[in-house]
Amino acid sequence: MSALEDERLLWEDMERLEQAIADRVLEDPKHIRDRLSRDHQIAQFLDHFRNQARRAQILRKDKDKKLASDIQKYRTGDPFQAFNEELAEIKSFHRRYPNEPVENLERAYKRGPEEAAAAVAELESRFTGEEGCGRFFDLVALHEQYVNLQGVKDTRRIPYVQYLDIFDIFTLPQCTLRYNDKMTEDYFKYITSLASYLESFMERTKPLEDLKKLFESFDKEFDDAWEKDEVPGWSKNGQAGPAAPQDDAVKDSLFCADCEKSFKNENVYKAHLTGKKHIKAVELRKARGSGKEATNDNSASSVMPLHRLKERAIAEREFRIHKLAAAMSTERSDTRVNVERRQGMTDKERQLEIDSMYAENEDNAGGPGGEDGGDSDEEGKIYNPLKLPLAWDGKPIPFWLYKLHGLGVEFPCEICGNFVYMGRRAFDKHFNEARHIYGLKSLGITTTTLFREITKIQEAMNLWQKINNDKKKQEQAIDGVVQMEDSQGNVMPERIYNDLLKNGML
Repeated sequence: MSALEDERLLWEDMERLEQAIADRVLEDPKHIRDRLSRDHQIAQFLDHFRNQARRAQILRKDKDKKLASDIQKYRTGDPFQAFNEELAEIKSFHRRYPNEPVENLERAYKRGPEEAAAAVAELESRFTGEEGCGRFFDLVALHEQYVNLQGVKDTRRIPYVQYLDIFDIFTLPQCTLRYNDKMTEDYFKYITSLASYLESFMERTKPLEDLKKLFESFDKEFDDAWEKDEVPGWSKNGQAGPAAPQDDAVKDSLFCADCEKSFKNENVYKAHLTGKKHIKAVELRKARGSGKEATNDNSASSVMPLHRLKERAIAEREFRIHKLAAAMSTERSDTRVNVERRQGMTDKERQLEIDSMYAENEDNAGGPGGEDGGDSDEEGKIYNPLKLPLAWDGKPIPFWLYKLHGLGVEFPCEICGNFVYMGRRAFDKHFNEARHIYGLKSLGITTTTLFREITKIQEAMNLWQKINNDKKKQEQAIDGVVQMEDSQGNVMPERIYNDLLKNGML
């Protein structure tokens, strides 16, 4: 085959690829699985188009002068003679290889029912059953890995639903891991696996986006923050664990930066300062700081300390996890809703859901181009003009049930950031949830059980102030019950009498 025919074949292939991409964009499938399958196929066509364009560019450079020779032959010689020679060469080839299949570019990129079913099957192999074809995260294994980390396994076990809210938070108060816990090999493997999973999930669910450029922007943003020493929890002053507490509840407490521990009682804090663990933590921190200063003073060596390199690697993964989780906030919230929904289902409801999924897969086995494609699309459209909540089967709940539970009544909560709860049941339940408790703790309120049915910030602050005042009055009343008399006949409370007696003033 001549070089000119090779170039023509490449341009024909690229034109048919453009047409195939345009046809698939115009399909607009209804099901998320079919849309994602279409996007993956378009991404494959785009990669193939780039490769063909690269080959055409190399061929156009014509380093071996074969293309120029073919063009010169058609311009100066007899074109019919050249055509007959190429036709004879083609016939001779097929006589030597009679069973060689002929490539038909016209049908190469047209999708039939069998190709559509194969594309959907290939897509489902990319995701686990928990991910639901890219709608939800599957962090079950990573959650088990997290709860077994040093510094976490000794505390109260964090449920999976709560883990979905805090897996991208690496500072106090949500993250209780200290510097020594973060510098372990298990923690490094955990955050590496978590970052790799989130990147893989984004690549599988967003095949048409320029994710390479997005990841490079994350790296550049981290490099700038690291140079300016603005990475949360990883400053150069020796405090490489969780940053100092920022919420009001922890600000009021006494915080030991060396041990990364907070205290609410001043006497306990003072006793802690003389303990062996605190003294050892101070020495370790000074050793880290002196190592860094020695390295900075050594102008002949520009190599970063080994421990600082490890800190940078850990901080980079934490930074990337935070950015990836923020970019996929919709999938994250959907995952939480799906987990809570499945936890409230009975075994019979789960089995019915699985059966309905199998039935749906069988109905859509023919793909969008099948015989029943139009009927399945019509059945897939749910009539829901009242915007009722969906049940376990994906259909709206009955209107009488909607009215029975009062799901149309809104209950806003200012303490939860003006979040609106639909229905009395959800409103009553949220007082024991992490969001409301965290909002109360941010206001400095520790006794949360007394603040049920209170949603206004000012009301909560007034009640908390009243409770504290009542406690002070009660303590003063108790102190004034017992009266003591000294040798001179002076009457005073027992507490003052004991203080004067200890100081030798009586």
